[in-house]
Amino acid sequence: MQLEQELAGFSPDRDSLVAIGVFDGVHLGHKYLISRLKELAGQQGFASVVVTFDKHPQKVLKPHSHPFFLTDAAEKAELLSKEGVDAVIVLNFTPELSRIRTRDFVNALRSKLRMCGLVMGPDFALGYQGEGTISVLQKLGEELGFSVTAIPYVRNNGDNISSTAIRQALAGGDMEKVRRMMGRPFSLHGQVIRGHGRGTGMGFPTVNLNILKGQALPSDGVYATLAHTNNQTYPSVTNVGTNPTFGGTERTIESFFLDYHYDLYGREVKIDFIHKLRGEIKFKDATELCSQIESDVLEARTILKLGNAK
Repeated sequence: MQLEQELAGFSPDRDSLVAIGVFDGVHLGHKYLISRLKELAGQQGFASVVVTFDKHPQKVLKPHSHPFFLTDAAEKAELLSKEGVDAVIVLNFTPELSRIRTRDFVNALRSKLRMCGLVMGPDFALGYQGEGTISVLQKLGEELGFSVTAIPYVRNNGDNISSTAIRQALAGGDMEKVRRMMGRPFSLHGQVIRGHGRGTGMGFPTVNLNILKGQALPSDGVYATLAHTNNQTYPSVTNVGTNPTFGGTERTIESFFLDYHYDLYGREVKIDFIHKLRGEIKFKDATELCSQIESDVLEARTILKLGNAK
């Protein structure tokens, strides 16, 4: 069975407490859940183990209506590992995995991970068609001898912190709200690819970022951002959109580094989105666009200086 094969790669030297979930975005709610996992595991002398999935289950279950992801599998695993747990296991979510019944899933965790307890968010369900709700798992735990701990939502300004809430704030361009819920700025990362070169011709050379298909994006517009490459950080202005002034139709991510003017083609770049400056506008010509970009750069410098000073 796929599940047992993937779990077999980890051989705990003691019983474990397992947190299981999608953990998309690894936001402050997830961080709190994991902190409770480590606390409970430490009290009982258990290993702390996080089990997650390489993709959102809805991508397999509802391929035409699944949510865009906040963090890809590699970034998610890295962020989870930084939380200081004993192990992070990323399962390949496949149609086969989606058909595993709750009892079989739990037995695999008990057999391969020596699982003595489950920790999960308030709305997570385990197993085929989401049959393993918290109440079902609690009854199963009483029968088989493992604990089930449901961690409530963490709230921010009266709102539940969730991946869905973050996607909604992102779609509205509210980067401050996104940051409050994630505990860090929302970021995009990818390799720099060749663009049309229009920015260079206007005196604002930009880098075009190649991001993974299915990545959640901020709403179209211009943002004050911080760009990271070669272990250096640069203030930047980033446009998300279709470049309507030039009749564009393809959505692109273009970033102008304010204090760096060397070729970055082929390099990996990470962009942190700090504040939305304005929506995307169709200008009458390149001259009008250049004038607006100059204003954007000045505003971005002010915002980023204030942000760096905090």
